[in-house]
Amino acid sequence: MSIYDKLEGAVRRFEQLTEKMGDPSLYERQEEFKKLSTERSHLEEIVKAYREFKQIRADIDEAKKILREEKDEDMREMAKEELSEKEQQIPILEQELQLLMLPKDPMDDKNVMVEIRAGAGGDEASIFVGDVWRMYTNFCKDLGFKTNMVSISESDQGIKEVIFSVTGDKVYSKLKFESGVHRVQRVPKTEAQGRIHTSTITVAVMPEAEDVDIDIKPNELQIDVFRSSGAGGQSVNTTDSAVRITHLPTGLAVACQQERSQLKNKELAMAILKSRLLDAKVQEANAAEAAERKSLVGTGDRSERIRTYNYPQGRVTDHRIGLTLYNLERIIAGDLSEVTDALVAHNQAELLKGEDE
Repeated sequence: MSIYDKLEGAVRRFEQLTEKMGDPSLYERQEEFKKLSTERSHLEEIVKAYREFKQIRADIDEAKKILREEKDEDMREMAKEELSEKEQQIPILEQELQLLMLPKDPMDDKNVMVEIRAGAGGDEASIFVGDVWRMYTNFCKDLGFKTNMVSISESDQGIKEVIFSVTGDKVYSKLKFESGVHRVQRVPKTEAQGRIHTSTITVAVMPEAEDVDIDIKPNELQIDVFRSSGAGGQSVNTTDSAVRITHLPTGLAVACQQERSQLKNKELAMAILKSRLLDAKVQEANAAEAAERKSLVGTGDRSERIRTYNYPQGRVTDHRIGLTLYNLERIIAGDLSEVTDALVAHNQAELLKGEDE
């Protein structure tokens, strides 16, 4: 089937969905309404681009007709200019349509939970957790996303682990390639001899799970409550408000003590647990697809060293796509779009290659 057959099929489906959305009774079936609305919204972008493409093709045909039949030189000159302008637009629109017709990641529209943990490197790794947290917070702010800190575990010098949520439009599509090991090379402030140290942290970007994504039965959970404690064993409060939830089939456990309310801590812990379980499903599917397509981007493998931040050289290197940029200060301040856009473009190129094979 050619891409034009697929595009015509997309137009027909869009028109069917538009008709269905006109049924007032649909609003009483919220789950069905949401599903159809999401599908229509995705197709609307494709249909709009395809209609623009067809209009330009019609304009080209009209300009060619004028050149064949018209004797007036002014009219012929205008037709030549329009023909040249429209023909330049065709390959651009064809590329756009190809990208729009690529298989859509069903998780792309979701909000996310982001976990950043210190790895090798002691205090320096903990300090870098804070640096990367601020980098993502600023990046998300620039994109119009909202971040909310869910859980934090501090050390004497920095942060052992931070979990935060990000909400907005197509959040996962922008952040999903950030999962993996991030390596920092720099001279710690405590290093008297000026030697460069290498430290690592891990980042996990997990799509926020809804009840339809993950089915957890009550008898699969073990819920424990305990007294919250701060850094150095300092008591945060004197009630058993902290909550630990263990998912028995997988052994995954989440503890949350950020809030003073036991109920709020339980809700946060459940949200994190659901995201981790959904993330495990996504990683398994991505790994299988990546192996099939031989793509390096999109596996989300937490053990994979994906990026190095070299402070002495002012260099940031993404090892998956061989991208090296010498603007570390700007990137660590949150101007991450050049990196994320390159990763998205690389992934799209890999998908296009897969479509051609």
